[in-house]
Amino acid sequence: MKPEELAQFKKLLLRRHALLSGNVTAMENQALKRSRQANSGDLSNMPIHMADIGTDNFEQEFTLGLIENEDQMLRDIEDALARIENGTYGLCENCGKPIRKVRLKALPSARYCIECQRLVEEGLE
Repeated sequence: MKPEELAQFKKLLLRRHALLSGNVTAMENQALKRSRQANSGDLSNMPIHMADIGTDNFEQEFTLGLIENEDQMLRDIEDALARIENGTYGLCENCGKPIRKVRLKALPSARYCIECQRLVEEGLE
């Protein structure tokens, strides 16, 4: 791959990393926020309805799941940046063949060519 192309992919990966880092931080703040009572400023000891607690728990679990997914994407991006530095970016980690540029544009952190990715997803590799 040409140095200019590598520089473009690195720039794209760094932009995505910055965006995801901001998203994760915002979601962490949301998921780990103070209790509903503290957030509302309600200092009374009136109990909160059980449905509200269930909704809050669901939203927190959902947000934590999103954080986990985005953390994995961040790790994938960091791995791709490391591959750029060590000269293996754009090569399939399974067969060693070049990954098509159209695939890298769609998924810049791709580790495998399409054929090997299918094998990985089917559990054959």
